[in-house]
Amino acid sequence: QVQLVESGGGLVQPGGSLRLSCAASRSIFSINYMGWYRQAPGKERELVARITSAGSTNYADSVKGRFTISRDNAKNTVYLQMNSLTPEDTGVYSCNCEILGDKLYDYWGQGTQVTVSL
Repeated sequence: QVQLVESGGGLVQPGGSLRLSCAASRSIFSINYMGWYRQAPGKERELVARITSAGSTNYADSVKGRFTISRDNAKNTVYLQMNSLTPEDTGVYSCNCEILGDKLYDYWGQGTQVTVSL
């Protein structure tokens, strides 16, 4: 069992930046995948960025070059640095982790709201 707690969301103007944090209740060193998803109003949830235990990353095309995902194993925390934000980045951002064992274990945080607006 893993509890994930997100923080860092809020209201920001277009062009601004935010850093989201996802704190895990246990060591993330061996967690296979950790990622950030978002759900905009009226839309399905989509993958924003994901990082493997080895540090490999992948991003949605819409955020490449603007967002950076990173992990600090010592703090059991994953971050999402978001720069050059646009109103299209508005949504609820949720942290996810996947652990590959005898089966796939999938855990989610409660989410944090990000609103990009004047």
